[in-house]
Formats: sequence, C-alpha cells, structure tokens
Amino acid sequence: MRHPQGKAEELVGKRGRSGGNTAMGKETKVALIAVGVGVAVAGVGVTAYALVGGGSDSSADEPLTPQQLQAKPLTAAEVEQTTEQFLAAWAKGDAAGAARLTDDAAAAKAALASYAKDAHLTGVTFTPGKKAGPKVPFKVAATVSYEGKSKPYAYASELTVVRTTAGKPVVDWQPSVVHPGLKAGDILRAGEAGTPPIKAVDRNGGEITAEKYPSLGSVLDGLREKFGDKAGGSAGIELQIVRAEAQKDKDGSDTAKSKDDGKALPDKTLLTLSKGTPGTVKTTISPAAQAAAEREVASRSRAAIVVLKPSTGEILAAANSNPSGMNVALQGSLAPGSTMKIVTASMLLEKGLAGIDKPHPCPKYFTSGGWKFQNVEEFEIKGGTFRTSFAASCNTAFISQADKLGDGDLTKQTQEVFGLGRGNWQIGVPSFDGAVPVQSAAQKAASLIGQGGVRMNPLNVASVIATAKTGVFKQPYLVSPEVDGRQLATASRTLDPKAAAQLRELLAYTATNGSAAEAMASLGGDIGGKTGSAEVDGQKKPNGWFTGWRGDTAAAAVMQEGGRGGKSSGPLVAAVLRAVGG
Repeated sequence: MRHPQGKAEELVGKRGRSGGNTAMGKETKVALIAVGVGVAVAGVGVTAYALVGGGSDSSADEPLTPQQLQAKPLTAAEVEQTTEQFLAAWAKGDAAGAARLTDDAAAAKAALASYAKDAHLTGVTFTPGKKAGPKVPFKVAATVSYEGKSKPYAYASELTVVRTTAGKPVVDWQPSVVHPGLKAGDILRAGEAGTPPIKAVDRNGGEITAEKYPSLGSVLDGLREKFGDKAGGSAGIELQIVRAEAQKDKDGSDTAKSKDDGKALPDKTLLTLSKGTPGTVKTTISPAAQAAAEREVASRSRAAIVVLKPSTGEILAAANSNPSGMNVALQGSLAPGSTMKIVTASMLLEKGLAGIDKPHPCPKYFTSGGWKFQNVEEFEIKGGTFRTSFAASCNTAFISQADKLGDGDLTKQTQEVFGLGRGNWQIGVPSFDGAVPVQSAAQKAASLIGQGGVRMNPLNVASVIATAKTGVFKQPYLVSPEVDGRQLATASRTLDPKAAAQLRELLAYTATNGSAAEAMASLGGDIGGKTGSAEVDGQKKPNGWFTGWRGDTAAAAVMQEGGRGGKSSGPLVAAVLRAVGG
C-alpha cells in the first residue's frame, strides 16, 4: 500500500491492497457477447469452422450450440428492429407484448404494467436516438395525470439489445430501462406524496436549494424523508421514485432498512403536479463553508469533503465533485489509508507502546503475518522518535507494533474512543458510520495503517480528527436532535488525558513540520493535520486523503485516484479551511 505523504508512507505487497470483486449480473449473457465468437467457440470445445468457414463439409453442417448462438454478433438491423418493436408495444400499453421482447419477461411485465397503473402516464411517445452498437438511447415524452391535475413529463433513458441462448435478439431487462433513476424493486408512482415537502435552511436561516448547492440535492431528499412529517407541512401531488424499502414500510410488511443507515436511498420527486405546503427544517450548514466546499470540489475530479465544528459536532458542509452520483462525503466506504494512524497512534500512546519523544523504530521494511510491508521509496528513519515517525507517516513504525496488540484492540479503540463502527449515528440523513472489523495476522497489521478491512468516508475521518482535537467524541449531525428528540451516539470513554495531549501535539507538529506542512503552510494559528492514501486494486493511483483543523473548524477530504494525499486532497482541505476561518 503506497501512502501519499512526502517520504514517509508505506508500500504494502499486493496482498495488502484494498479492493473488491464486482458482481456481474446476467453473467453468461454479458460475458459471451463481450468475448467474441472465437473465444466463445474455443470455450465450448467446438471447431470454429461452423462459424467462420473452412474445413470439411460435415463440420460446417454441425448445429450451433446455445453458447455459440448467444455469442453471434448482433446486426444493426436486429438492434433497430428489436428496439422498434419493444418501444411500440410499450407505447401501446401492451406490457405483456413488450415484456416478451426482453430476457426477463416476468420482471419486465410487472414494471411496465406499473408504469401505466402507478405512474399514471398517458400519451407516451418514444424517440430512439443514435445507437452505439447494441445500446440505444431514447427519449420519452408523456403526460402525468392524477385527480384532475396534469403535467407533461419528459426524460431520457437507454436500452441494450442482447441475444438469448436460442439466438433471439431481445432487450436486456434492467429497471433503468423504464427510468434511469430506478433500481431493483423501485417504482414510479404519481399521487399524494408520502411526506410533505420541506424548506431546508442553513444555520443563518437562508434557504438551501439544489440549484444553489448541487452537492446537497440528495441531502435535501434525505431531510424530507426524515423530517417531512415533523416539520408541519402538507403533502402535494407528485410523480416520485418510490424505493423498494419505502414500499415495504407502506405495505405493512417487515420494516425496511433505516433511511439513516447510509445504504438506503430516499424517495425522489421527479415532477410536482401541485405543490404542498413545505415545513421548515433548520440545518447546521454554514453558507460560507458549503459555498467554498462546492467551489473547490467542482474544480477537481472524484473529490469529496466534509467540514465539521469539533466543539459541537455540527456539520458545516458536505460536497462531492459528482453531485448526481454516490454521496461519497457522507455515505462512502473507502479505505482511509494513513489518516487511520490518528486512531492507531492514540491506542499506542495509551498502551505505552509509543511516547511522543521516545525512540521508535522506522525501518525500510517490516514483516508481519507473513506479509512484507515497506515505506514509500523504501525510506527509513534512523534513531528517530515516534514524533518524527508520525510526522513522516512512517508505516513500519506502526506495523512493527502489530504483534504486541490483540486482534480486537483497534476495533475496540475505534468504537470506544472515536465512536465509529457501531452503526448508530443519526446525523439527520443517510450516512455510513465507518467499519473497523476485528482482523488477525497480516490484515491486522494492514488495518493499523488504514488498509485491510478498514472503511471510512470524509465524514468519519473529519470526526476522527475532531475527536483528536477536543479529546471528546461528538457525533456529527446535520439537524439538531432537539427537532425530533433522537439520541445521538456517544463514545464509551474519553482518551487518556496524557495520550490526548500527545496526540494533539503530534497532529500540530505534522501540520507545521511533517507531511501535512506543505498543504497547511498558508494557514496560521491553531492547526493540525494528517495525510493519507490507500491503494485500491485496479487503480493506477491511490486514493488521496487529507484531514486537518484550524481553530474550531475541521475538515477531511478524499480524491479517488488522486495520488498522494498531501498533493491531492491537502490543497482542497486547506482552501476550505482558509475560506471558513478558524
């Protein structure tokens, strides 16, 4: 794992990298089309002559196998004809007929029947766009009508034509064919909205809109889901994407996942036929911090940042480079790299395995659990202290202590002192609370430097440095618990006072003399910081992390595939801290 801090971050062997397998739905269908005829034929052990000619006449007469039929390239005429027939049947309201032209007739029929029945869409017309191989974009125009209220609605979607094992060209059925915002089990529904609309305001009373702050679009959806019934408004008539979880709740079956658990998505309004009366929800958002965060992430690729007030836990800003995508700032689940050393250092200090100015090893390499770990560029610090090792983000200084720790020690420290990994945060909208699983051997060692199974997002990392700054965990929140009486998460204990003082000193030193100094050079006063990076399988560059504080403002950011954190996310955090002030 290569970590991005100046001279002093580690490189772990390939087995130590984080990453995951990507599941492939409808595997046979997709894979065989992708590999091409030659590979498909070789894979089933049948001579290629049956498809490409040559060889004996008897070989040419052999029937094609289902795999060969499925792998046969689609012609332009087949793609056009299948698309035309499917869209024509859909436009006529013939759900069964359109469904028969897909590879999942049952699911398609249910979704297309719901399209007319639940979404109340009439006069639907489709306009195919320019195809790209088997993919065909198309535009949809329709009218939504409900209880005397009508409005036109238009959007764009896309379908893909594939071939079945019988050789028939069909539409590859996905919920997104109906509407790009749909996921499995979701439906389009027109009617009285399940929750009244809200008017979200910032800490100064100014209205928050997605037009003003693009990154808060999904946050506004989450706020409505959570507080719409409590804010005093009345529901209007809307066309919405109703999530599968919400349907379960409304049907009276098993309670779906909490909308605040970081995984479930809130219902989404697509069109308002008649406005309801919004209730007002006050947030902790700082207009200055949010504006700065939006501006800075917009000029970067795949960046996300969260800004907190350490003394209270109030979330001042949250922004993502891609506002319409995953809310990485609040819901991401990524290896945090060397920013995790803040937690690890607190544990080593408490256990007496390190002292701020005591000698501490930082060799070029260190083997733990059978894996050989090293520092970036194989640097070492001879005769150094824990202060110099932390400031330089020396990986082996932490890895060398792994055998002295129990398998669950890091998990316990993270949960008990920093309040992470228990799945009990209630910030007011969906969030992920971090995960630090119990691990052993090499994975335990990797966890100490923020790899292995450790997963966090900017919200979590900002909370970590805020806890280090104040010595007390304050669960971050976007809406005051006084609004709905919810209980904020608490830590089991506070960090030992001596260890807490040393940890603050380490972070302050790193911001002025260590790996975070370059990024924080333009900030004066009470500052602290830590760099980090995490290698991910399949990426050429690691994810770059940076977290820091200035006075009573803390921030953390990640740039996926950004490279070393000090160079990538460091300037982002510093710019926002500078704009917000101490």
